[in-house]
Amino acid sequence: MPGTMTAGGNTPPSIQATFEDALAKLPEGYVDGHFCNRPWCVTVKRSEDGKRTWLYGEELSGGDIVSFNLYRLAGPGPILKPCEMSSAKVIDFVLGFEPVTEKAASLP
Repeated sequence: MPGTMTAGGNTPPSIQATFEDALAKLPEGYVDGHFCNRPWCVTVKRSEDGKRTWLYGEELSGGDIVSFNLYRLAGPGPILKPCEMSSAKVIDFVLGFEPVTEKAASLP
């Protein structure tokens, strides 16, 4: 099905596993970071039961966005539902996004 990622579907398992691993490493809530050497802000929310992950990201120096839901329901594997963009764009973003984890030093 176009716009979805399933274990037996459009995305090879190695890319799917790498995507899911990268997504799992992103912190819950808001985080700043970089994608393609440009600043982005990203918000990740996960349902309490672990069946849904939502991500929304905005390019801070431009107008680009990334938004999707990943569902883990009964069946052969997770289902990726991008919001008005390609699955490839979502996958590239999650694999290439680098969160800024270091806090800036406080000034005296």
